[in-house]
Amino acid sequence: MSQPNHASQEDRFVTARSDMVKHHLAARDINSGKVLDAFVRVPRHMFVPEHSRVEAYDDHPLDIGCGQTISQPYIVALMTQALDLSGGETVLEVGTGSGYQTAILAELARKVYTIERIGELSRRARETLDALGYGNIEFVVGDGTLGLPEHSPYDAILAAAAAPDVPPSLVAQLKRRGGRLVIPVGNYYSQMLKLVRKTETGVDTQDLCPCIFVRLVGEEGFQES
Repeated sequence: MSQPNHASQEDRFVTARSDMVKHHLAARDINSGKVLDAFVRVPRHMFVPEHSRVEAYDDHPLDIGCGQTISQPYIVALMTQALDLSGGETVLEVGTGSGYQTAILAELARKVYTIERIGELSRRARETLDALGYGNIEFVVGDGTLGLPEHSPYDAILAAAAAPDVPPSLVAQLKRRGGRLVIPVGNYYSQMLKLVRKTETGVDTQDLCPCIFVRLVGEEGFQES
């Protein structure tokens, strides 16, 4: 039996990606045209191990090594939509991971700073994103719970791992008027995805949905076990 050629494999990925957007995102509550278009453009299969690529467009997390996962597409879309990006923003991503969420943010924002505590994951993500031609991303290895104060204030911050409480450093690095943070908060077994908005008078917090993420490890997160 002949093996499928590269072109036919890519065609299948394109079809699978379109189906993912139609059935797992647009058919639910992802109604931002900009967000949906970004998911059509970004090839999720490039961000997962080769043996997992057949599952790349299924709506569930996948292991990427180093004890970390790439989040399910719906959750990535929900978090991105909650940030309400218009194209001119400076965004901080806490937890680079595979780089998939980074790519989605880079499609929708002017500049993305992404910080990852695991150097190997940061290196892999940089290689993938460089190969895909993204030029508006800066990579940092470090403690994401402390943010990157040298580039603040940020229009938006997205944390791709769960903290026991909202890290004060991330809130402090939001723009005073309209800065927003999306972050999972809770313990290892039960978490709530939250949208935190900074206002002139303080902070407003909205619960988005229950979720399960890997732990956000760092000074203002979980302690390393």
